[in-house]
Amino acid sequence: MKMTALLMAAVGLISLTTACGNGMPADTGSVNGNTPDASSLSGTEALNGDGLSVGTFSGGTSEDPDVPSKSSGSDTDTGTVVVYSPHDADPLNADIVAFMNAYPSIKVVLVAGGTVELCDKIRSQGDSPEADVLWGGGADTLSAYSDCFEKYSSLNSAAIDSEFIDSDGKWTGESPLPMVIIYNKKLLSEAGIPEPSCWEDLLNPALKGRIAYCQPSKSGSAYTQLCTMILAMGGKTDGWEYIKKLAANLDGKILDSSGKCHKLVASGEFAVGITIEKSAVLYMDNQDIGYCYPSEGTSAVPDAIAIIKNCSHEENAKIFEDFILSRDAQEEQSKDWNRRPSRNDVSLPEGISPISSISLVDYDFSWAAVEKEKIIGHFNSILTSGN
Repeated sequence: MKMTALLMAAVGLISLTTACGNGMPADTGSVNGNTPDASSLSGTEALNGDGLSVGTFSGGTSEDPDVPSKSSGSDTDTGTVVVYSPHDADPLNADIVAFMNAYPSIKVVLVAGGTVELCDKIRSQGDSPEADVLWGGGADTLSAYSDCFEKYSSLNSAAIDSEFIDSDGKWTGESPLPMVIIYNKKLLSEAGIPEPSCWEDLLNPALKGRIAYCQPSKSGSAYTQLCTMILAMGGKTDGWEYIKKLAANLDGKILDSSGKCHKLVASGEFAVGITIEKSAVLYMDNQDIGYCYPSEGTSAVPDAIAIIKNCSHEENAKIFEDFILSRDAQEEQSKDWNRRPSRNDVSLPEGISPISSISLVDYDFSWAAVEKEKIIGHFNSILTSGN
């Protein structure tokens, strides 16, 4: 069936099998057992011809004092907004529920998938896009597809640090995402392997074949991790020597989804993994799981939101973006889902280190965007031939 037909055929959503942060598959339930209040959702879930999850939210009716009020628009706001998103199912559903309660006359059509596949889909649609907003995905990946997005300065931009806003106005960061090393303390202890604290520790021969890492061509976050390691371990030229050694220590094991990295470390299939902070913090109450910010430096590229060029529902897209970047929405994501806010007037989730305490590389967005195809090609060559 054609994508458009499926989008409009789906009526509501009970549970959404989605892909999280930069192309990671997610379950409908979270690790800590929390689930969003979906009492006002009903209907079905569908897959379009590309294997993307499709669902429609409409008619929010529940009264909730914590639901953010309208951040833009008027009482006559109506119609549809089509949202592409790679976010985790639970926090994604929670914000959609809050949005439709604030704007009950706007129907939200949600298409879930990996960041790269969604961006490729947007590009393939050219001047007739089927979506209005891309919500989520690393800003460096969005920068690589900047020609697909429209300039927009959110009503909430003044509360967001400039480092999290695209200089060309094509995207706005909604949640900085430090890259971390997650590890299984029990497995490491049993094997007599020290807990990692830096990228160099991943080269320990005792970890050969025991490192969970995703193929960068499959995941935006895995690509950000690749660029981060290159920059942290010698720079754009010399950093590749580290990547060669790391690839050898992967021992031919590379995952097809970055969402599997933290889960397979937690389940004991891998001893360590490379993942994003928001996935690692899900295990803060698990004494067998730990994570670190590599001491040589990591990155904190934000998940971002962008309006798609030539979209059909531009005004509703702006309303949606303003809502996602509102103080109430960011506070809810921080409190309930441990997502680091981009707003400077929202407190960090409990137990999360402030950015100022983390050693960060000077992440080059332009290089990561312009050289993406070349960088991924070089990595693939290393995997197959060692060079």
